[in-house]
Amino acid sequence: MAVKIRLRRIGKKKAPLYRIVVADARSPRNGRFIEEIGTYDPSKDPSEFHVDADAAKKWLGCGAQPTEEVAKILKIAGIEK
Repeated sequence: MAVKIRLRRIGKKKAPLYRIVVADARSPRNGRFIEEIGTYDPSKDPSEFHVDADAAKKWLGCGAQPTEEVAKILKIAGIEK
């Protein structure tokens, strides 16, 4: 099973808010997920995010692949693969 760390969109129209989730690569963007590990709010200036570092490191160690956007967030948070 290919596992991805990606963004799941929540919030209203034109007011996006995202949750950082670990999900099967075959599931839809807002579909089933395995675990929620953080949030991301791009509407604030500067963008605001919260990441559970222990959970992110655990999933990266298990082989989960982050998307480009999540990889940037993890890099800013100081979480490296």
